[in-house]
Amino acid sequence: MGRIFISAAHGGRENGRVDPGTIAGGTTEAREMILLRNLIVNELRGRNWQVLSVPDALSAQGTINWINARAGASDVALEIQTDAAPNPSVRGASVFYVGNNQERKNNAELLLLGLIQSVSQLPNRGTRPDSSIGTSGLAFCRQVSVASLVMPVGFLTSPDDRRLLQTRRSDFASGIARGLISWSRVIDPGAAPSEPEYPSINININGKNYPGRGILVSGSAYMPTDLADELQVNLSSSQLGRITYKGTTYVKAVDLKSLGVSVGWDSATRTLNLKSGSTNQAINEIMGSGRASEVQLHIFLRSKNESGAVQFPDIPALYIEEARIEGVNHDIAFCQMCLETDYLRFSGDIKPQQNNFAGLGTVEGGSEIAIFTSARIGVRAHIQHLKAYASSDPLSQEVVDPRFRFVTRGVAPIVEQLSGRWSADRNYGAKILDIVRQLYQSAGL
Repeated sequence: MGRIFISAAHGGRENGRVDPGTIAGGTTEAREMILLRNLIVNELRGRNWQVLSVPDALSAQGTINWINARAGASDVALEIQTDAAPNPSVRGASVFYVGNNQERKNNAELLLLGLIQSVSQLPNRGTRPDSSIGTSGLAFCRQVSVASLVMPVGFLTSPDDRRLLQTRRSDFASGIARGLISWSRVIDPGAAPSEPEYPSINININGKNYPGRGILVSGSAYMPTDLADELQVNLSSSQLGRITYKGTTYVKAVDLKSLGVSVGWDSATRTLNLKSGSTNQAINEIMGSGRASEVQLHIFLRSKNESGAVQFPDIPALYIEEARIEGVNHDIAFCQMCLETDYLRFSGDIKPQQNNFAGLGTVEGGSEIAIFTSARIGVRAHIQHLKAYASSDPLSQEVVDPRFRFVTRGVAPIVEQLSGRWSADRNYGAKILDIVRQLYQSAGL
């Protein structure tokens, strides 16, 4: 049975440094492709296909060498990447194949068809010979020893393509997985694995038994995605594990905890018990109580940037304490800090000694950045600015936020409404929520 090799472009070391690929919209090509690759791998394994994920630290040539050292004649190899263009209106997905090879062109069309059928809003730029971008072609298409293709899944420089990728990553993964399976079956007609048989389970939601059945996969319970409305949750998060089985898409039940759902299992009756707790709406609400503990915040921050956690060891406690005083959800405030400071790396114009954790400006506005006398005062100003947007209630402490009075009070009670207000980025709120979900997944909430 043929195997599938899949590589996420960039992220390895090239010329002595880590190559992030294209950088646009506050993210990198390497990050987006690694997240997508992981979902594709899960999708393929859920369908009982053998898939090998190329290590992320390898260079472009190292990737080719790694595949060639392991690949057999009936295997296929795909590298996913993004395109880039000076004009942000340029959009769409394509697939490159080795020039003058009709068979590989046909393979590329199968792969692209799988993606476009899954994400119909994504423009189809067609299949293209690798010779169209230079006389030497693409090394991945020409030097990999087995059938290989390179797939730009969209333009990272296009806000529309980028938003599609970040909000419908699971659909991208499902479509590419289907295309890979079709391609692999052409290369090795005997490659199709037998459809696995998963045992069915009962589902109880908020005390009510549902006729819809779940499945048990390697000891983990999965729920049909069409029951999302019963739980009042939005399943668009890229962090949720999914599989497609006998025409139905299922989501991994334990991953629903990140959306505030209580998940339990009754082994005697083989019943998955689900209860709506904090719904997706509650996760979005700026005013309220956070769920993560000080330890969980600290562990999450260390996993992203250990040196930042060392430099500001009290930052989790400060966010919990200051947010509690004003009635602000400290999970949202903390995750917004992570976004604004790049997890305390301060990779932009703001310096650590300014104690400005949310990009707050001065009274004068413009490009002037506010400076605070301590980390606590900086956190307090951040919390106060969030409360200004989310609530019309008065502050509990003296105002330290220099621009508090300029905010239209209560205009943004949920995170998404900070987009275009706190930041001109239309995906600003979605980016904060993505970090919140990562935090909850890390903390097991």
